[in-house]
Amino acid sequence: MSNQSKNGTAKRSSTARRASPQRESGVSYDAFKEYEGRRYTGMKIGRSHTWKYDPGNWKETKITPDLWQIRFDVTKRRAGRAPEGSGVPVGTDYHWYIVGHQYVCKLNANDYTTSLTGLKFKVAHKRADTEAWSATPVTQRKRMIKFLKEVIDELEHPSTAEPDDSQGSASSAKSPSGATRGRKTPTPRSIRKPMRRRTGARVSTRS
Repeated sequence: MSNQSKNGTAKRSSTARRASPQRESGVSYDAFKEYEGRRYTGMKIGRSHTWKYDPGNWKETKITPDLWQIRFDVTKRRAGRAPEGSGVPVGTDYHWYIVGHQYVCKLNANDYTTSLTGLKFKVAHKRADTEAWSATPVTQRKRMIKFLKEVIDELEHPSTAEPDDSQGSASSAKSPSGATRGRKTPTPRSIRKPMRRRTGARVSTRS
């Protein structure tokens, strides 16, 4: 074999090795996984990713002295790059229900620091090749009610001791870094990580 042929083979082999991890990542992303007896695909439980949001419009309408209706429209962009060949087709829709804390601190007449922490729950999805959602409107409402009941149950019966932040919540928002030091949003028991007993393991709006 000539040196030119050997070099060409080596380059192709090197390229294949470099591309392999990303392809394997894509396969892993779409592979079936199991969580508490339920099969799912996509990101593995416990993993996370980061998004960057374009400048958008957050509109608030006051409904009662303490209740506001909000709307936020913007394009979000992945901080990194999705594994090659992974993920759902372009055009897929998601309906998420969000429960969270927003901590803000007024800096001047027109500017505020803002920090949002909480949970988002997948209510339904719509595939790119259909106009039908994965759940009917009635079923979607039932899923949201179930999720909210679990959050309420956790608030009424917290699994761990929580500090009294009656004064800390307001003061914690005085700086961008301190805004996240308020009380954490409770994780419903049904989606909490499995816990261990002393005697053994216990199995426990669109995107």
